[in-house]
Amino acid sequence: MSKPILVIKFGTASITLPSGEPDVTIISEVARQVSLLHPRYRIIIVSSGAVGAGKAYINDYKGTMTQRKAAASVGNPLLVGLYANYFAPNGIFIAQSLCERQHFANRNKFLQLKNTFEELWQNNIIPIVNENDVVSDRELKFSDNDELATLLAVGFGAETLMFCTSVGGLLDEAGNIIGNVSNVNEVFKFVRTDKSFLGLGGMASKLTFAKLATRMGIKVFIFGMKQQDELLKALEGKAGTEISPEKSTLSARNRWLGSGGLVSGRLQVDEGATKALLKRKSLLAVGVIEVTGDFEAGEIIEIYSQDDEMIAVARARETSGAIKVNLKTLNFEVAHANDIVLL
Repeated sequence: MSKPILVIKFGTASITLPSGEPDVTIISEVARQVSLLHPRYRIIIVSSGAVGAGKAYINDYKGTMTQRKAAASVGNPLLVGLYANYFAPNGIFIAQSLCERQHFANRNKFLQLKNTFEELWQNNIIPIVNENDVVSDRELKFSDNDELATLLAVGFGAETLMFCTSVGGLLDEAGNIIGNVSNVNEVFKFVRTDKSFLGLGGMASKLTFAKLATRMGIKVFIFGMKQQDELLKALEGKAGTEISPEKSTLSARNRWLGSGGLVSGRLQVDEGATKALLKRKSLLAVGVIEVTGDFEAGEIIEIYSQDDEMIAVARARETSGAIKVNLKTLNFEVAHANDIVLL
């Protein structure tokens, strides 16, 4: 039996100094602790921090989009070089992978990415992943690497997804770490709106993606790196916050589809359509209330209930334009049951 997949995401604030430079003490600890886990898991490290590592090399840095992209292009090799240096004494080589969201939208491209990672794992190499900020069209103000780590975990069928933060876990109103969470919806009330001056995401982002991951049967941990062996302890449930997964029997294809990949639009459906979907029926146009976005047949869309709750993702059978003009057409199929994943 192949080893389970473990995805670990390190946020900017968790691995950098206040100046923005990589904290070599933390990165050396990451390498040491991950090396201890390496014999038991196929590991993916998703690491932020490239912009912080490179911004000192950009004259008159003010954080504009172009400057952030330039800083990332300088910082990525610096950051990966540090990981390589600290993993090397443990006999582990690392590889760099710069991903874009489009790599998850096309099934064939995604499988090529997965096959490449499988080859790396067979050679005992750990991929270090970051978003390709230099050419990415998405604004960096979104929590890109939280999303990237989740897409990798869901699409690859990971057993565990870990988010490293500067605060060490989800905090309650008294500032204490909540050890166990069984329902993500119940803990959003504890989310604070502040975030680190270097990081782009926050706890709300992590909980949002944790909700998706746990729905797909993946256990999620939110932890820090300030205490001795905190990564190792978190994985054992002895530090940080553990978020329990739901049961999932989805196929690999439907896990990929359920991850959302690159969502091109959304549909809101009535109560009758919602009930039909929950019975694993196809979605017909007569049940659609509203169509948002311009999408083509074959692209991924989100499906929301009348109460504005996301209930599924699907591969559209028709274009958004065709759906709009056929809302009252009987038996006009918007998405086939085999292409719908309930969330």
